[in-house]
Amino acid sequence: MNADDKRASPPARKPPKRVTPQYLENAALYYLERFASSTSNLRRVLMRKVDLSAKAHGTDREEGARWVDDLLARYVRSGLLNDETYARMRTESLHRRGASTRLIAQKLAGKGIGRDEADKALDSLREDVGPDLDLTAALALAKRRRLGPYRRSEQREAYREKDMAALGRAGFGYEIARRVVDAEDPDEVLEE
Repeated sequence: MNADDKRASPPARKPPKRVTPQYLENAALYYLERFASSTSNLRRVLMRKVDLSAKAHGTDREEGARWVDDLLARYVRSGLLNDETYARMRTESLHRRGASTRLIAQKLAGKGIGRDEADKALDSLREDVGPDLDLTAALALAKRRRLGPYRRSEQREAYREKDMAALGRAGFGYEIARRVVDAEDPDEVLEE
């Protein structure tokens, strides 16, 4: 084998580790140190490890699933996992970044948050921000992406349709997108 052959082949992938209750606990804690998570999302992450272990080492998938369920139940009892708190934090974060309520609900559903919990989180946000969640989020997105009133005045007309489309793709309705893009001053949008 010459030097060119060594460079051409990718390195061999390490086989997945054999799943044990201690391994799952370590993996869960390491994941939770880095990311906030819902119970359903953490279950998905851990079950992926169980499935890989079952495939590579022939371990019992059902036993691994019981370990995961026991671990998650313990974390919920201790307060380490709380779907309501996660939903509220994620909703606030996405809103600050300019996500529409429709997109927020989709993202929460993707993380395993039920519709009722998502609605509670959105209602809590409405109490803090005001009733026009989508309008304030659209303004935040426009500011972040420099759309509409945040563009230089000589570019606004040329990019109007693109700005409208960007807000539409982000989940905002036509009326909200039009109000934001056509505003001369961002502060006037909230006053209407």
